[in-house]
Amino acid sequence: MRVALVTESFPPQVNGVARSVARAAAHLAARGIEPVVIAPAPGPGPRPAFDWPVVHVPSVRVPAYRGFRAGLATRALDEALDAHRPDVVHLASPFGYTARAAAWAERRAVPTVAVWQTDLPAYTRAYHLTAFERLVWHRLRSIHSRARVNLALSACTARALAAQGIGDVAVLPHGVDTDRFHPRFRDRALHDALAPDGALLVGYVGRLAREKQLHWLADLAAEPGVRLVIAGDGPRRRALERLLPRAAFLGALHGEDLSRLYASLDLFAHTGPFETFGQTIQEAHASGVPVVAVDAGGAAELVDPGVDGTHFPPGDGPALAGTVRALAARPELLRQWGGRGRRKVEHRTWESEGDALIGHYERALALGPARARLAAPTV
Repeated sequence: MRVALVTESFPPQVNGVARSVARAAAHLAARGIEPVVIAPAPGPGPRPAFDWPVVHVPSVRVPAYRGFRAGLATRALDEALDAHRPDVVHLASPFGYTARAAAWAERRAVPTVAVWQTDLPAYTRAYHLTAFERLVWHRLRSIHSRARVNLALSACTARALAAQGIGDVAVLPHGVDTDRFHPRFRDRALHDALAPDGALLVGYVGRLAREKQLHWLADLAAEPGVRLVIAGDGPRRRALERLLPRAAFLGALHGEDLSRLYASLDLFAHTGPFETFGQTIQEAHASGVPVVAVDAGGAAELVDPGVDGTHFPPGDGPALAGTVRALAARPELLRQWGGRGRRKVEHRTWESEGDALIGHYERALALGPARARLAAPTV
């Protein structure tokens, strides 16, 4: 089987779509399947090397979102697909130039698998562009209606797609590296250096962007006896440093440095209400760390309140701070939640996700290239 993974984002860009596509391609190659990744050219600077082909199409910088480049729908995409002759086209978070890949597959009678990974309609609200939300949904429906198989990362996302007329969506959650993220990386010296005098060490890991709603951490960061640490980078970093002067901004961490930070936390905080999943929650759980997550989006599905963490209401920073204040007095409960979180994700490996994805490719091939019927949206 030959698979073309056409993605809106790919390393060296740092985000969930880029990482998951790289993981999927590596798994396909390991299983004897021939992948090719087609992605926007990353611009100046070093490019990572991979053991399978990566074709870059022309791209342009997106001014409003630093570090992100959008691919251009040119003949370069058609030529890359013609050269690889895929049996299946995998569309990763399709919206922009990847629509041309859907059209190519339709002309060539090649089935497509479309994976919804980014809630772009919600982003229009986060960036105060609500006038464009209906247009964004129209664009997304036109792409996903061409796919033989549509996948979502969470059940709430699948329901949202069904409400917009994108039906029969299968749920395929991400896996997690339970060896890289593990309680054995807990470093007491690191913990005490970041949170001296017995403070509760609360951490956030991820991109520092508007849609992550990190300003909700302001009350938590000011809470006595709590030390907030933030690992990651992005366009909102400077503004957040001004807003959260008591927080420690560690920048982007990688490898064992990231593993040690996760495992050394007492509690992980996740604020993004627009997530289709919430991979950092799984990484925290794999590290044996409980999670307080916003009760919205795909992130909420990953936390079982009272079992491995708890929720807080969207937009309610004081409630988040109050929840953490109460938990700071219950260290044994936090340890129990962390242990349960670890046990919950131990079977959620990248290998199991990759094999399930291959199963969806095979289902698409069995169904053939027939175009799905688009139902009328309910809103």
